[in-house]
Amino acid sequence: MKKIFILVLFSIFMFTACAPAGEVVASQGSIEVLDAWARSTADGQSVAGAFMTIRNTGEAADRLLSASSDAAGFVEVHEMKMEAGVMNMAEVAGGLEVPAGASLALKPGGYHIMLIDLNQPLAQGQVITITLEFEQAGAMVVPVQVVNP
Repeated sequence: MKKIFILVLFSIFMFTACAPAGEVVASQGSIEVLDAWARSTADGQSVAGAFMTIRNTGEAADRLLSASSDAAGFVEVHEMKMEAGVMNMAEVAGGLEVPAGASLALKPGGYHIMLIDLNQPLAQGQVITITLEFEQAGAMVVPVQVVNP
């Protein structure tokens, strides 16, 4: 059963959709969030991924500590990576650093926001909100466009 779940999650993340390039959807302090999107889901699907670019325009690093959303029972910052020929996905312990003057891409097949125990299916055209918690910038509410790949 666990292998089936992992295969379903892997297939969700491997088929990508593109958001408009370079659109800032939220900012606070030196942190900007660009191109936030999530993939639409099928009826009964209980998980979804959200993707975006986080840009730090400041002179000091910041750290994405956690995320939350009213659209899901719980939310985790995840990473997908290939290990010994097997694609694995797991929560990132300690959050993700956003270096000063740099960007961090949350994208399919890599770092992403995992929405778990969805309250309802995500439909194309819908906008959900995800609150990102940063070490320095604090809480930032990000509108996330749901797209259909």
